[in-house]
Amino acid sequence: MIAHQRARALDGEFIVRIEDLDLVACRPEHERSHLADLTAIGITWDAPPIRQSERFAVYHSVIEDLAAQGLTYPCFCTRKEIASATQAPHGIGTDGMYPGTCAGLSSAQQTQRETSGRPPALRLRSPSATASFDEPSGRITGPVDDFIIRRNDGAPAYNLAVVIDDAFQRITQIVRGEDLRFTTPRQVVLQHILGYPTPIYEHVALVCGPDGERLAKRHGAVTLADLTIAGVRLDAVIEWLKASSTDPLIAATIPAEFER
Repeated sequence: MIAHQRARALDGEFIVRIEDLDLVACRPEHERSHLADLTAIGITWDAPPIRQSERFAVYHSVIEDLAAQGLTYPCFCTRKEIASATQAPHGIGTDGMYPGTCAGLSSAQQTQRETSGRPPALRLRSPSATASFDEPSGRITGPVDDFIIRRNDGAPAYNLAVVIDDAFQRITQIVRGEDLRFTTPRQVVLQHILGYPTPIYEHVALVCGPDGERLAKRHGAVTLADLTIAGVRLDAVIEWLKASSTDPLIAATIPAEFER
């Protein structure tokens, strides 16, 4: 809703993108439900939604170009191995940043790992350790690691797909949750490599449950359909959304009556 308000206030266009890169978890019924919920709370968009699941050829073409330039390398690390490395006393890597374990593997070492049956992800060899971007509050600088651009199941990664689609759709401003702020420097680096413009970003407070953690399924049903069944009026939901878009304290706590 905040992104919609920003677009309308600037007399700009608002777009909806279906980010369905996970072909197993993302289902057509989920898309229909999300679009119906947006319509119900008064969100309108100015172009037909694009689906990332239909743009894999575009993403893979960019990946091939990056690989041809020597800007990528295969990574055989598991999440557990990366977490262990970033917590090591010698201090390589911090806060989940990739420590570069596979960056220097020889061809023989890569072949050895491939024959072990572990499929590799593909990482971008980042040319910079940091990147900066603009938010309404000012200039932000954050760390950048060698991040994944193709997962080990062959699917394009989120950070690659959104950068390509932001440029394709000529996005100038992005409003999203503050949980994604750490990914923005990575996306900025990729924008620079590909010669794309960098949008203005705004990262807003997340809605949290009673435990102070990001709202999740464990907190109870919070879809519009579930709220309707529970007797919560649509206008009450819309008023809370409008209030939360201007007051982070309101956004940080879901009303008790919205929980089951």
